[in-house]
Amino acid sequence: MSVMGAVFNLNHPAHTVDWNFIHLSVANVVVIGLMLIVFVLAILLPFPGAAAREAGRNGDARRRRASPGFVRRDGGAS
Repeated sequence: MSVMGAVFNLNHPAHTVDWNFIHLSVANVVVIGLMLIVFVLAILLPFPGAAAREAGRNGDARRRRASPGFVRRDGGAS
């Protein structure tokens, strides 16, 4: 049984990004950047179906305003 080698040659020093006292590998900088992009997109983009829920809420509010009062199942008004 043979041992498979790594896909990438790992026998060299890591590539790092140095800002004063902060030392990060390039891979970690890429991951942090992607996480920030996803975070910003999650804040800016609307949730799926938000327009349909909002339209449903507005429609329910219009129906409540149009009705003269709440009618119980037994037919009596409140």
